[in-house]
Amino acid sequence: MEWLLDPAAWVGLLTLVILEIVLGIDNLIFIAILADKLPPKQRDRARILGLSLALLMRLVLLSVMSWLVTLTTPLFSIGPFSPSGRDLILMAGGFFLLFKGTMELHERLEGVQHASHGPRVYASFWVIVTQIVVLDAVFSLDSVITAVGMVDHLAIMMIAVAIAIGIMLLASKPLTRFVNAHPTVVVLCLGFLLMIGFSLVAESFGFKVPKGYLYAAIGFSVLIEALNQLARRNLLKLDARRPMRERTAEGVLRMLGKRPPVPADEEAEAGGADQAEQAPAFGVEERNMVSGVLTLAERSIRSIMTPRTDLTWIDIDDDADTIRAQITAAPHSFFPVCRGTLDEVLGIARAKDLVGDLITEGRVRRERLREPIIVHESIGILRLMDILKRARGQLVLVADEFGAIEGLVTPIDVFEAIAGEFPDEDEMPDIVPGEDGHWKIDGAADLHHVEQVLETDGLVDEAQEYSTLAGYLLSRFGHLPQPGDTCEFVSPHARFTFEVLALDGRRIASVRVQRLSLDVAQADDNADS
Repeated sequence: MEWLLDPAAWVGLLTLVILEIVLGIDNLIFIAILADKLPPKQRDRARILGLSLALLMRLVLLSVMSWLVTLTTPLFSIGPFSPSGRDLILMAGGFFLLFKGTMELHERLEGVQHASHGPRVYASFWVIVTQIVVLDAVFSLDSVITAVGMVDHLAIMMIAVAIAIGIMLLASKPLTRFVNAHPTVVVLCLGFLLMIGFSLVAESFGFKVPKGYLYAAIGFSVLIEALNQLARRNLLKLDARRPMRERTAEGVLRMLGKRPPVPADEEAEAGGADQAEQAPAFGVEERNMVSGVLTLAERSIRSIMTPRTDLTWIDIDDDADTIRAQITAAPHSFFPVCRGTLDEVLGIARAKDLVGDLITEGRVRRERLREPIIVHESIGILRLMDILKRARGQLVLVADEFGAIEGLVTPIDVFEAIAGEFPDEDEMPDIVPGEDGHWKIDGAADLHHVEQVLETDGLVDEAQEYSTLAGYLLSRFGHLPQPGDTCEFVSPHARFTFEVLALDGRRIASVRVQRLSLDVAQADDNADS
């Protein structure tokens, strides 16, 4: 027992216990899978009994292996190489550890996952215990060979194995959770396996590696990993002090492919260097849809409604031919029916009912009109959605504070606010892409949709009353521009030029938008100067 006074033996004992525990994690996982086939009340008993029998098997394997490595008589000669039984065992064990460590590292780094499938089956108790023992015999090879390669005393090997099995018995579930939560610990221990396997192969060829070197390397690596885990824990604590709302918002921004706001001091510290951005979790269309959902509650009803100037309505005093031609020309299912002016709404009628009345009676029957649903322009979109659900597909009219009709909203308008534009059969898309970095956009295009297509932000200003591209440009110019007038908008990643193409009365009808990267824009500015 003179090893009790050897500090290196105690270091080897501690290191071997840690390695035995880590090497037994995969064993614990498979034991849990086997025990899961038993009734719940028998699972803990099977786990304890199986690991206890496995301990006896490991001690027997250690005794046999320790005896085999004492066989130092050469068995044959190949040139200068005369291996003994011990050398062959060390060589085979070393290559086994190298293979085992390499395969485990590959699976860890490649993210290979093993999953069990199939129906739950309750098996016999002793059948499961027998399977656990046989399974442990297979999984014990690496731990037994590691013990032989780590220390020279059989007593230390047996004590380390007994302590490791005891810890696994008492703390199998928390231990499994810890290792799964700290994958770097597993990778580090697999690196130890490779180092021990290499030392065994070297020793089998007559190049003995002092155990002190192994212990020093392992101890230094464990110290570095402990500092790493401590730093990670402190970082998580520091991050946990931030409000949950702020962290959630940052996570959503990253999923949408947008960079979270950086404090001024950190931005100055970065020195303006380009940083590699993480690939967004969503594609462009998905990001636009998620962005549409998240911003829906903040948008005004004016940003999604069809404005008064684009409404198609039926004047009940018109003759049958005029009304029939109007219905045929418009691809709508519902029409506001008014008298003389849009503000004098009598009701809402379905197109097929109007056609039926015109055929049978030559006029619109007022008694068949539906009661109009009118909301104020200050209503929130979420409340509007509840009204649309109760409207059973009927359109909703929007009025201002003076009672004048400002526009109408249908369920498809809300859907377009989320998923983008769905033009009617007789409509052209509001945004038509041209060459690279060019778009032709209708002045009435929704400003949120424009932001999504241009992949920028900053155009929408909730404090302003405008909701269209024309409203934004009128705010920028301060007067009604003429065709050919331009203005610029600079975002953190690009510069946009807006050129007015055409007017429709006192309204901006169409706009050409050009996008330039900041580098190209800067080069153009330098050339002009």
